Amino acid sequence: MALYYVNKQEQANGDHEVHKSDCSFMPTDENRQYLGSFTNCHDAVREAKKYYSKSNGCYYCSKECHTT
Repeated sequence: MALYYVNKQEQANGDHEVHKSDCSFMPTDENRQYLGSFTNCHDAVREAKKYYSKSNGCYYCSKECHTT
């Protein structure tokens, strides 16, 4: 299980990226929202979409959930 967070600030394309807690591109404390502990990024992105409908996995730490 990994801890996941969503970036409160949207990217240029409007996405809110979902990150694992050990990601080097993790947003600052004030710019992230804790999502919970999940076994995969798909569940974490699904949880993030409850807050931000345009949520997407981080290219670096959740590549399997990243869409272009």
